[in-house]
Amino acid sequence: MVLCDVCGRALPSEAAAGRHPRRPSLCRRQPRCPLCAAAVGCDELRRHMETAHPEPGPPDSRRPGAPPECPFCGEAAGQELEEHVRARHGHLLGAPGTDTGNGEQLYECPMCSLTCTNIQILEEHVDLHLEEHNFSEGGDIRDLELAQQLQTEEDERQRSEEEKREREEFKKLQRQYGLDNSGGFKQQFLKNMEKEVDRGRMQPFEYHKRKADMMESLASGIDDGRTKTSGVIEALCKYYQSESKDVRRVWLSAGVDHFHSSLGDRGWGCGYRNFQMLLSSLLQNSFYNDCLRASLTRSMIPIKWWLYHWNLLWKSQRCQIIDFHKPTGPMGTHPRLFEWILRYYSADNEGGDAKVMCTSKPPIYLQHQGHSRTVVGLEEKKNKSLCLLLFDPGCSSQQMQKLLEQKSDGTGLRLLRKFVGSLKEKQYQIVAVDGVLSLEEKAARCRASQVLTSERIP
Repeated sequence: MVLCDVCGRALPSEAAAGRHPRRPSLCRRQPRCPLCAAAVGCDELRRHMETAHPEPGPPDSRRPGAPPECPFCGEAAGQELEEHVRARHGHLLGAPGTDTGNGEQLYECPMCSLTCTNIQILEEHVDLHLEEHNFSEGGDIRDLELAQQLQTEEDERQRSEEEKREREEFKKLQRQYGLDNSGGFKQQFLKNMEKEVDRGRMQPFEYHKRKADMMESLASGIDDGRTKTSGVIEALCKYYQSESKDVRRVWLSAGVDHFHSSLGDRGWGCGYRNFQMLLSSLLQNSFYNDCLRASLTRSMIPIKWWLYHWNLLWKSQRCQIIDFHKPTGPMGTHPRLFEWILRYYSADNEGGDAKVMCTSKPPIYLQHQGHSRTVVGLEEKKNKSLCLLLFDPGCSSQQMQKLLEQKSDGTGLRLLRKFVGSLKEKQYQIVAVDGVLSLEEKAARCRASQVLTSERIP
């Protein structure tokens, strides 16, 4: 610890003590003239010495009989006081500031050359330098090492959580698609039938019969048709022509069969069942069925069947993938999804200005996180609002059968109708078939089949 010769202030080091007296204005004690004891400011001391005492003068007349002492170091200097001050402490008499030419003085920090216009601000600034210096002598390196260690630990924690999340998602997918050695379609089918027997919902003889039917279907690869409902689009067409007073116009897709999830794929088979619906419509259209003939029948090994025929469809048909990757309306809604589907069904203006337009357009595959459905039509209400008509694999055959005998009040349509405010997932994707590829296009698609591209809206 070093003390200032002028003001007695404690300074942290010799280097700081050397800088401190060069700026007398930083001292907290106002010195007096060593020759006449006149109280003058630090920045006026040199000017006072040069004007009031240009030559060595007599001892201080205000203190007769006592040899004057140096106000800086306390040494008795006698009549040679001025020479002593100039020789020993001349560096303390320098002006602390620089005149800017307009009467304003600037004060420069001795540590970082910062220029201040106020001496009090400069004092506080220098004090901060000294505090930082004392702190950094032993703390900077340790703090840097600690910060780096904490950042490394945080990065490792986030990486570990991400890996754990990915493992859990992968295991979930394995369970859903029967790839976790816990059983696929067959094992899930048998387990669910056993639960139905335990709950009294299925008789033992029915269990054994359905088990035998399922084993036969697996062996032959022929769908048993238990999950299929046909004729719904035709029934809807008749209903809209005679009923539904609140609908201004409706567009319906080409004929499509409904398929619901069975005991063997309940909880994960929605994608597989929706693809069955799409193929069922294409197979009823001569424009598509040549390249897809008999594909729908072999459907009892869902995941392999789905992958095979999806690849076949993509390579042989002209398909669009549209990604509605964020909401485009208030409250998380997707009005642009509805507008796109309206343009899809109304593009060819089939039916002209008729209220019911039964188009030749295939249905649209619609998916979001956790579920997928099939768009089979679109209503335009008299108030201009739009409403999608969806086939959901979660609806049973019994529920879909009711639509074949639609009541005049249209209550059964609640299973199908989805308004803009009903679809609020963060993202939606659709797949729409809009033609058959030429031989050249098919060859190019096969070469590039590993890469799928989509259009993003917006």
